[in-house]
Amino acid sequence: MKIKTLEEFILNKIESIKTFPFTSETMVFKVKDKMFVLLSYHENKIRISLKCDPLEANIYKEIYFCIKEGYHLNKKHWISIYVDDSIKDEIVFGMINDSYDLVVNNLSKIKQKELKEKEINAKQKLM
Repeated sequence: MKIKTLEEFILNKIESIKTFPFTSETMVFKVKDKMFVLLSYHENKIRISLKCDPLEANIYKEIYFCIKEGYHLNKKHWISIYVDDSIKDEIVFGMINDSYDLVVNNLSKIKQKELKEKEINAKQKLM
């Protein structure tokens, strides 16, 4: 998996923005000022930290050795993926989608409505 591919996938989410609040090696992606992905690249290794349902997090950690508790994050609600060949790209992309959805679903109803309207407008432009 390439860092650029991940970055493009994440930035394709409605209102996803990239910031660097910690270091130049750690990208933080937010939707409506709420963090949903931390992506770092250090010594040719990619680490992705994602918001995750606690039950799903436990299952992922049992299945994939490369998935650990969130690095410097709430250990119950965040996981970190140390990307290697043991996990398929599609699984990682699905987990990113889930992280985004978890954050969006916890936004205020007004912010959720704004995002839904932008999503509808984006789909209409594609038609």
